[in-house]
Amino acid sequence: MKLVRYGAAGSERPGMLDDAGRVRDLSGHADDLAGAVLTRAGLARLAALDPDGLPLVDGMPQQDLRLGACVAGVGKFIGIGLNYADHAAESGMDVPSEPVLFTKWTSSIAGPDDDLHLPRGSQATDWEVELGIVIGDGGRDIPMEQALDHVAGYCVVNDVSERDWQIRRGGSWDKGKGFDGFGPIGPWLVTRDEIPDPQALRLWLEVDGTMRQDGSTATMVFGVAHLVAYCSTFATLMPGDIITTGTPPGVGMGQKPPVYLRDGQVMRLGIDGLGIQTQTVVG
Repeated sequence: MKLVRYGAAGSERPGMLDDAGRVRDLSGHADDLAGAVLTRAGLARLAALDPDGLPLVDGMPQQDLRLGACVAGVGKFIGIGLNYADHAAESGMDVPSEPVLFTKWTSSIAGPDDDLHLPRGSQATDWEVELGIVIGDGGRDIPMEQALDHVAGYCVVNDVSERDWQIRRGGSWDKGKGFDGFGPIGPWLVTRDEIPDPQALRLWLEVDGTMRQDGSTATMVFGVAHLVAYCSTFATLMPGDIITTGTPPGVGMGQKPPVYLRDGQVMRLGIDGLGIQTQTVVG
């Protein structure tokens, strides 16, 4: 299934894509795409529905129908740093021996095509296309061999990062990762059954039509199962938590000289089978 949240910001409703790519309303079956709805039992109930029997929503998604973040009520938005060896190299950092964890504030979450507003005074806002893992059934100390059973599905994430605040302004990375709008997710949550191998997905990002990132999840240092199990060591994972899994090379910081986002530019990014995001940068 491809699950969406549609409508004006702050008033999104749950929906499901039908075979024609139109949105069918799920409001009669789920309050939102959050909590127990994302567990194996909750998703099984949605999968049993006939999309053609659900109300058809006016408009085409990502054309004249706005999509919001594909998951609601996110409790934890966990980032993984330097999870592609070639990205670590372009950043001038060592490949980590264990996953590098940071947090993105949940207030950074935005719709996949919402404008990106640069923080006041920002000179180094950067892009990062990433595979997002959405937790279904929660758990603590999850064994790696069972980790994928705890995944509801996957989505595209743009882990937008302000490099001055992340690296040069003291403290943790969190400051540069959590500005409002720095976490577009979606366009849809694609359930795990549609992605048989999350380590075989092409992901890419372009700015103003120029390809900047073009990689594969096959080159992750730590794969999806490893990351779910590892993160569950430090906190109980809950339905709707998101783990964004790192980015391939090609970020602005890695260009020579570095290139960062400017007012009026357009980012377009996607992952095989998970859809495409488009964001216009507003200074």
